Amino acid sequence: MIKRKAGLALSLILAAGTLLGACGKGNDNNDKTGNKGGKDNFSVAMVTDVGGVDDKSFNQSSWEGLQNFGKENGLEKGKGGYDYLASKSDADYTTNLNRLVREGFDLVYAIGFLMPSAVEEIAKQQKDAKFSIVDAEVDLPNVASILFKEHEAGFLAGIAAAKTTKSNHVGFIGGMDVPVIERFQTGFLAGVKAVNPEVKVDVQFAGAFDKAEVGQAIASKMYSSGADVIFHAAGATGVGLFKEANDRKAKDPGKDFWAIGVDRDQADMGADVVLTSALKRVDVAVKDLATLTKDGNFPGGKVTLFGLAEDGVGLAPINEKAANKAEIESLVQEWTEKIKSGAVKVPETRDELSAFNPK
Repeated sequence: MIKRKAGLALSLILAAGTLLGACGKGNDNNDKTGNKGGKDNFSVAMVTDVGGVDDKSFNQSSWEGLQNFGKENGLEKGKGGYDYLASKSDADYTTNLNRLVREGFDLVYAIGFLMPSAVEEIAKQQKDAKFSIVDAEVDLPNVASILFKEHEAGFLAGIAAAKTTKSNHVGFIGGMDVPVIERFQTGFLAGVKAVNPEVKVDVQFAGAFDKAEVGQAIASKMYSSGADVIFHAAGATGVGLFKEANDRKAKDPGKDFWAIGVDRDQADMGADVVLTSALKRVDVAVKDLATLTKDGNFPGGKVTLFGLAEDGVGLAPINEKAANKAEIESLVQEWTEKIKSGAVKVPETRDELSAFNPK
């Protein structure tokens, strides 16, 4: 069994003890042994899933973390520094991972739960290379796995939605019905239930993370059926939710068409419609693990788990235009403390949800 670690708190302690000097751009002499003390020409890159690096969500957050790491360490974008390859289809995963290894990057990230097979294949071929996969587990000594407690972030989004809705009707749009999204969905439903079990929740899956038009069509049906708050966990598909909310708000400014973002703070997707976002700090996780690896502490063969207690997930600021902003914030803080202390365990699966007692 892979040992799970509460990664962020430990990682920050380890990282804080090391002064990060400027890194050179040389791409020869790449040391892949993980010797203590790190190296001066450390380089890192990532492979996106099909959502693309500008999906306004998961991939973009990962890339922002990699950019922050590069800038803090004096690296430049490109070979020998920090970089990314975008995947257009599933067939690109193995090719892109292998290409980055052959280009000499010391750490290669695979972003997304769609890539474990590709990572396992290339990691077995390139045993001296180091990989990290986000949102999946690969049990190999040269692969570090990163997972999140999405259900905890989803729970806080549910709290916000239930306290905001005037129609007692909200919605959830998932990209695909897979464990990662199930955790977001389950947490959201649990959060709504904790505030008001009488609130109706529409749930629909788009079947893709890169279909904004599908996301918009689903959102349109939900708003038309009476939902006034919709949470998406659908990557670039969720862009369609924001478009629908903004279009409806422009036509009917006096009516609420709230949207809740995911992964990163998506407030920039609509000042009048984005209530908040369920944060999944992939940017922090990517930057943190890169720092550990550079310093010779690569956690190969382990799973690093990020939740509320590790500040790896959370909730973005509530929109200033929300009528009961202070009340929402107070309740969110109250439940955050309960979850962090262990007094409340948020359900992860739909099966666990039925037994959840928020009292």
